[in-house]
Amino acid sequence: MPYKEGTEKAFTEEVRKVARTLGWLEMHPFDSRRTTAGFPDLTMVRKPRVVFAELKLDVKRSKLSPAQIVWKDELEECKGVEYYLWRPSNWEEIIGVLR
Repeated sequence: MPYKEGTEKAFTEEVRKVARTLGWLEMHPFDSRRTTAGFPDLTMVRKPRVVFAELKLDVKRSKLSPAQIVWKDELEECKGVEYYLWRPSNWEEIIGVLR
């Protein structure tokens, strides 16, 4: 069932719930103000994969910050690491990647 857009917090919780249900270990910082600027919202591990996901809503103003772009570019160049920018409109892709 596709995710119905709400708040970014609700979207994050839905992705985390799906990840846990499908056997992923997942980590989301409790307070992103106390983490390194730009670090992705979710880190998920299920052998042999490591996935980083930045979560944004489907609104025009919801863009990556310069610090998020730096993390994105670095992670995309790392072998064995997967990086995704996910929005509620990507719900089917999210489910596919996590399966």
